[in-house]
Amino acid sequence: MDFGLKNKAVIVTASSKGLGKATALELAKEGAHVLISSRNEEELQSTAKEIIELSGNEQVYFATCDMTKPEDIQALVETAVNKLGGVDILVNNTGGPPAGGFQQFGDEDWQYAFELNLLSYIRTIRAVLPHMKSRNGGRIVNIASSSTKQAIDGLILSNTFRTGIVGLSKSLSRELAKDHILINTVGPGRIATERVAQLDQINADKQHVPVEEFKKKSEKAIPLGRYGEPEEFARAVTFLVSDANTYLTGQSLVVDGGLVTAL
Repeated sequence: MDFGLKNKAVIVTASSKGLGKATALELAKEGAHVLISSRNEEELQSTAKEIIELSGNEQVYFATCDMTKPEDIQALVETAVNKLGGVDILVNNTGGPPAGGFQQFGDEDWQYAFELNLLSYIRTIRAVLPHMKSRNGGRIVNIASSSTKQAIDGLILSNTFRTGIVGLSKSLSRELAKDHILINTVGPGRIATERVAQLDQINADKQHVPVEEFKKKSEKAIPLGRYGEPEEFARAVTFLVSDANTYLTGQSLVVDGGLVTAL
């Protein structure tokens, strides 16, 4: 299938590693012109080089961006316009907030998680919309979590703000339909990333068991019997932002091997 991504201008945020990196790689393989970002310039340089080598696509650029800073987000979009000629596609992504329960966090923690995991998405969408409208359409995917379908114990901050992303996407899908802009939310389940490895270690320590034992228990709860690979998640995002997707908008999907059964 031709996804129609060749020469499309794409921003993938928080993409020096993990799901963002995997998504940027898949899009580069499809011939898109990709701008990746994170706070760490050294990691970005390395990731951009790796994506170019693996994809054979030299149209991969990078820019540092702290997603809690509105001026950084604005500069990121301006860089995309300057280097890519505009913006056709936005993949919104950020790192997860700290793990913990309700009693562990004060106002500063809640404010930081709000700015990182919800307000940053709002700001980035706001910044790209004029450029998408000028090109008569676009695609946006907001990466969230499987907690949008079923809360995850010990992740109160993520549970709260990732669910807000769903409401944002559903509302915007109705507002932006007339502009031919499709927007969806995709939540990863237990995908083999550094973030999931860290959470596994935290949970294993709480249960006083080796992390390998905790992981085996987690895998048994997944109908497919294993953690997903980042590229499996990335392929789902690639379809949603492609020209192959012409009618799917306002949806909240999870890529989790069948783990979550809640509607």
